[in-house]
Amino acid sequence: MPHKTTHEANLVALRRIEGQVKGIQRMIDNGKYCIDIIIQIHAVIHALYRVSEKILAKHMESCVVDAFRSKPKRQRQQKINEVINVIKKLHRL
Repeated sequence: MPHKTTHEANLVALRRIEGQVKGIQRMIDNGKYCIDIIIQIHAVIHALYRVSEKILAKHMESCVVDAFRSKPKRQRQQKINEVINVIKKLHRL
C-alpha cells in the first residue's frame, strides 16, 4: 500500500516533536522526575523514527520506482545503494 505522506504532513509531525522537546526542556528546568523525562525522551525518539520511516517509504515509492522505470542501469544501482546504505546506518543506531 503506497504511503500518502507529504513533506507538509512530515513538517506537522516535526513541529509536534519540536513541541515535545520543548516540553522535555521545561520538565528538566522544573526538576521533574527523571523517569518521566526519560519516558518523554523515548516518545520523541519513536516519533522521529516514524517520520523517518514515512520519508524513506515515500522515497522508495517515488524516487526509486522512477529510477527503475526510466533511468540507466548505473542510476538504478545508485538508488539501490542509497537505500542499502541508509538501512545499514539505521541498524547501527
